[in-house]
Amino acid sequence: MNLFKMTLPLFATVLTFASLGAFAQSHSAAHMAPKTDGEMIANAMSAAPRAVAETATIIAMNEKGEARTLRQGTGNFTCMPDNPMTPGNDPMCLDKNAMEWAKAWIEHKEPPKGQIGLAYMLAGGSDASNNDPYATAPPPGHTWVDTGPHVMILNAVDLLQGYPTTAENARAPYVMWGGTPYAHIMMPVSESIEQAAETPAKP
Repeated sequence: MNLFKMTLPLFATVLTFASLGAFAQSHSAAHMAPKTDGEMIANAMSAAPRAVAETATIIAMNEKGEARTLRQGTGNFTCMPDNPMTPGNDPMCLDKNAMEWAKAWIEHKEPPKGQIGLAYMLAGGSDASNNDPYATAPPPGHTWVDTGPHVMILNAVDLLQGYPTTAENARAPYVMWGGTPYAHIMMPVSESIEQAAETPAKP
């Protein structure tokens, strides 16, 4: 996904941001999504640490799937505000490598080799399945995989040994979509990186 000199198509960029949050059109409990440009920019920036968000390009998608740039950035990340079709607040920020990984996922292709990507979702998110990259709803008898603030380490499929492949303990790192080319680490965080950095050191 480059709106800022990346090579990825705009449609794929938008679709990825809309999809990675949850595929949650049928999930319950609608929420108040940001509406004005200012609200959407602020919401998108809440997905990542301040140093990342301040230089990120920010895009938004309308009901027709059309995207526009709310703010052109100078950094390596692209952020999008909350997807109003998902059950919770789920803005996200992806770096260039993560955008390319996501494009491959959308197109059912192998992700590029040797390009680990990073994605921030410090407001949390939901997914239909921890096992199926293309699930649109939880399988019978299962619930949505809801996670709090987390960072995703993408495109490191050969480096995931030792991590659990279930989300039973969503407070510790685990593998999502294990056994597929899109397996990645979900690394929950209990507070934003900014808050941790601002915490005074112990004497």
